[in-house]
Parts: sequence; structure tokens; C-alpha cells
Amino acid sequence: MTQAMIHQENGVFPAVCPLDCPDTCGLLLHKENGKIVKVTGNPDHPITQGAICNKVRNMAHRVYHPERVLYPLRRVGPKGEGAFERISWDEAIQEITGRYKKLIEEHGSESILPYSFYGNMGILSVDGMDRRFFNRLGASRLKQSICNSAGNEGWKSVMGFNGGTVPEDTVHADVIIVWGGNIVSTNMHQVVLAEKARKAGAKVVVIDVHKNQTGQWADWFIPLFPGTDAALAVGLMHIMFRDGMVNEEFLRQYTHGHEALREHVKDYTPEHVSSITGIPAGDIEKLAELYGRADTSYIHIGNGLQHHDNGGLTVRSIAALPALTGQWLKRGGGAAKSNGGYNSMDSDALERPDLRPNPNARTINMNRIGEALAMTEQPIKSVFVYCSNPLVVAPDTGRVREGFAREDLFTVVHDLFMTDTAKYADIVLPATSSFENTDLFASYWHQYIQLQEPVIPALGESKSNVELFSLLGRAMGFTDTAFRETEEEMMARALDFPDNPYLNGVTLDKLKEHRHVKLDMTPLEAYLDRLPTPSGRIELYSAQLEQAGLPPLPTYVPLKEGYDGVRRGRGHKYPLMFISPPNHNFLNSTFANVDKHQKLEKEPALQIHPEDAEERGVEDGDMVTVYNDRGTYEVRAKVTDKMLPGTVVSQGLWWEGEGRKQRANTLTPDRLSDMGEGATFFSTVVEVKRH
Repeated sequence: MTQAMIHQENGVFPAVCPLDCPDTCGLLLHKENGKIVKVTGNPDHPITQGAICNKVRNMAHRVYHPERVLYPLRRVGPKGEGAFERISWDEAIQEITGRYKKLIEEHGSESILPYSFYGNMGILSVDGMDRRFFNRLGASRLKQSICNSAGNEGWKSVMGFNGGTVPEDTVHADVIIVWGGNIVSTNMHQVVLAEKARKAGAKVVVIDVHKNQTGQWADWFIPLFPGTDAALAVGLMHIMFRDGMVNEEFLRQYTHGHEALREHVKDYTPEHVSSITGIPAGDIEKLAELYGRADTSYIHIGNGLQHHDNGGLTVRSIAALPALTGQWLKRGGGAAKSNGGYNSMDSDALERPDLRPNPNARTINMNRIGEALAMTEQPIKSVFVYCSNPLVVAPDTGRVREGFAREDLFTVVHDLFMTDTAKYADIVLPATSSFENTDLFASYWHQYIQLQEPVIPALGESKSNVELFSLLGRAMGFTDTAFRETEEEMMARALDFPDNPYLNGVTLDKLKEHRHVKLDMTPLEAYLDRLPTPSGRIELYSAQLEQAGLPPLPTYVPLKEGYDGVRRGRGHKYPLMFISPPNHNFLNSTFANVDKHQKLEKEPALQIHPEDAEERGVEDGDMVTVYNDRGTYEVRAKVTDKMLPGTVVSQGLWWEGEGRKQRANTLTPDRLSDMGEGATFFSTVVEVKRH
């Protein structure tokens, strides 16, 4: 089938969306004269059923984009200017390995740092041969906590592992709360399922800082101040305990710490919570009544609300709510933050940590890459960037840029495009698109594993991550058999993982036959009886958190940088909270260089409340400068009441363009969250002035 797909000039072939999105859609690629001319959804996929977003529909344009990097390049001008010359692969590999051998000899192997995330969600692209190479090299480790680590740790502190309500069951819910997530833009098939529930009578509530597309779609939109979600969650618990809405039998049988929680929430009266969140006390009472009296209620926990100083405790507080009414016993009830725990594979077989000569190597947090590149003790001398664009996506961009501008820093970037980061590289290597690769995809939302085999040959001289890092390993003189394994051998080893019963029956042979295979979800029947928490129960009280110096019960902790309804911003140097969530037509920085998507988004914009705009003499359409002590961001103002006063919103991560300062993350801090050492993008304060 692989050879047939690559070499067949015309036809329709199965594929998988590789983007960092929970839906992980099944696709069909339409080829004419050997070229992909159209991308459509695969109607045979049980969850995505042929529906795809506009981003993926235009994927062929990205694959054949005229600015795609197709050959190895070497820098010939100052860093950041993007001046490069074409070189051969032999020259590129020789220069990289030669520099690495010299760096290891002079500064040690930990002077080399890989920097990657999930620009391509294939397990071989980001968790395979690349990890083997850097493990064998003895490079510094990278803590990949920029996205979901705070929320994952918050969820696991309650439920033990990253698995919650499965998507298909949510059609049975009477009340669906989308909390801190713009699913119309980022999880469209959950919208489809919610619509089915709504047609059966369900109410959809959206709780968010900003009335985005999902807030506009909801039956009821509830705005609140950024970072105050935990106060609302615990305030709902107060009312539910007060008014007898809790399932006492469930609490006794399946939870740990419910009596301590009952006492703890007494201070979170509706009036007090209202003063913190900005939500009227009557609406808090109404929401508690709607949620607490529902027969079956489901909470969809979004990604954004964890990107605060208090992100872990926020998700923990929300994750505790379903236990109060026993929703985990109801089909479609409960909650979900990420379902990635169901499809965990054998990471040791993929990454081969046993190859590492220095098992105690240091770890660099990717959120602090700017700080790390400024270190003078044990300095980082080389960064290898792939599947990421840190000069756009990492916080505190000014420091990140300064780090990558170091002349003594040897930087390699493997990418499809000359990204803002690639312009600072010494060597740029051409990467294949996912449609040119063999890879395995596992959704962190639905329960289907999918196989991608190449549909078109690699364009130009581009190489996959497996091919690249295997080549580098051999060129470094590594004789380990790990660098000679094929993609099929790696995938088969990853799937052969008895420790995860949900993978039972999922084999490479079945994937080759069917393209998508559902996990064995029978262990879910014993979900509540096998929670991997210290108590074996839902942990409303966590002794582990207490030992770590964190509140053991769901608690609202004010932001280190930010305001709420009690601590207002007025009078401060930087009185406005700045939020930079995704926009509809980009995915992080992906697609930000594609003209079709740029035209759809038009240009970066700052949404500002009429009250805040009037105070600053800002009118709709004005160019404004958003600034704080970290940097400045130039953008066009859009005056709107889609958020509470005191909050400004700029959607999307734009690359630098037309000489303007368009990087939102120039403003954001590299502080780490309360749990999981996660990013705190949204705990940012700024001021705004007319440009």
C-alpha cells in the first residue's frame, strides 16, 4: 500500500491530520498527476466522520508553499537576517557532527540542548529517533511543559491519570459546561457532539474570560476575570453542599477528603466569589442550581485556564466538581481535561533512555529558554530546534531573541519553513510534511489510534525526523542498533505495551488493514475502582500537595501577576490583564505564514473594552502599542465588550511582519505555574497607548 500510494499518480488516499489538536481527524488526500490537489475529511472515521476545519482543508497549499525549505542551508549573514546559502546534506551532517564532537570535548555533552514540541503530533516525529539521538549524545534534557503540564498535574492530583469522560458519551449529558476553551476553533467535533446533546434538550454553558466563537454559540455565556476560575469552582461547591445537592453515598464510597472539603468551602459564599470573579452572585447561584440538579452533567476543561500562576490548582478545583454529585456513575457525566492517558505507549522502547551515558543530566524548562541561553555557568553552546518555533511561541520573546542572537551559539533548525527561529540558525535542514512520512497518531481526546503512510514522496531533499536523527547518530559513530530500526519496528515496539490495558488488541497489522483502530475501552468499566491516586479514590484532599507546600483542598490563590475583582488594576503601572489565546485560522504559530490564513485573520488585533478604550483615548481601528517591562507589541485596536473591563485580548501568534512588532509573547512572563512547571502566558499585565 505504501509504494502504491506514493507512486500512484491519481486517486484518493487515507491520511491523518498531524496538527496539535484533540480531534486528530481522519483525512482523504486527492491526488492528480502525482500531486495532492485537495484535502477532505474521511467519512469512515468514527469520530470525525468527514468534517474537517479550514486549516486542514488548505493543507495542500502549505505542503506546496513556494517558501517551503527544500534543501539544507548554511547562514552567510548576521543572525536574524535570513541570509543563507544552499549546501549538500553531506556538508550539513559533517558540520553538525563536527561541531558537536568539538563541543562535547570542550564543554561537555550537556552544552547541547534539543528544543522541540508537537508541531507534528506523530509519535515518531517527536518521541522517537530524535530522543534516542539526544539520549545517546548525553545532551541536556528539555522539560516540555509549555502547553498542558499544569492542568495535567492538577487533574491527576484528583483523578490519578489523564483520562476522563470519552467524547461519544457526552451526547447523553443534560448540562455541558465548556470551561476555558474555545472549542468552536480548537475542538470542532466536540461541538458536533454537544449539538446532538442540545437537540435532545441539553443546555450548553461557556465560562471564559472572552466571548469568543464558543461563547457566542453557547446557550449561556459567563464572563469572569482571568485566573479566578478556581474561586468560581469552589463557590459552586459551597452552594452544592449548602443546598444538599451532593451525592453523599458517592462521596463516602469513592472520594477522599469530602468532609474536609465540606468545611473548607464555607468561606466561598456567592457574594465573596462574586467579588473575586466579577460574576453576579445571582448567576453563581443559578449556575450551581443548573449544574448541581442536572441528572447528567459534563465539564469540558479547556487548555487556556491552566496558563496562569495558579493553573494547576484551577484545574484541580474544576476537576473535583463531578464527584460531588456522583457524575462519574453516569454515562456522559464527569469531565475531561485530556484523555491522553488512555493511549499511552511504551515510551522507553521509543526513546531508549537506557542509551544515555549521563542519566542525571540537567533539565532545562522550555518556558525559560531565554533565561537558559543567558546562563554563564555551564552555558548552552548549541540548540537543535525541531517541531517548534520558540521565537514566536516561547514566553518573554525579547530574552529568547537575545539568546538565539548569540554568535557563539551553534543553532540547527529542522523545519518546513524559514521561521522566525530559523532566521537565527547556523544550519537549516528541510523537513518533510506528515503526508510524506510514516507515523503513528494518537488523539488526546478520542480513543482511536491511526496510521499514516506516505502519500507523496519527500519534496526536494527534505527528510523526516526518523531519517535525520538516524543519519546523525551514525555520523556521530554510534553503533547502537537503535539507530538502524525502521519506522515499522519502532511503531510495533511502542504498541507492544502490556502496562496499558487500553492498548490491548491495537497492533500494527490491524492499523495497516483498517487505518484507525479503537482502544480497548473495557477497563473503563472499572474506572473508579482502579484510580492510581495514593488513596485509590478521587482525591478531594491531597496529602501529596500539602507536602509540596500547596493547598491540599481545591482553593483559589490570587495570581502573582494579575488582578481580580478585589485586587483591581486601576492605579497600577500596568493596569490591564493581557490574554493571547489562539485565533480561528492559525494553530499556535502554524499557518501564520500562509497567505490564505493571514487574509482570513486580516492582521493582529487587540480587543479592548469600551471603558478601557475611552480612558486611553483609543478608538476602534487605531494602532496601539501594548507594553510592559518585558517588551512592546504593536497592533490595531478593536473596541468591544466581549470581556470584562480591565482585560485586553489579542488572538493568535503572528510572525514578525512589515517591520512591526507583532509577537504577543514579547509581553508574557517565563514564570512557572504552581504545578507541573507550566507556562503562565495569561498572567500578564500591560498598559495600552495610541501608537
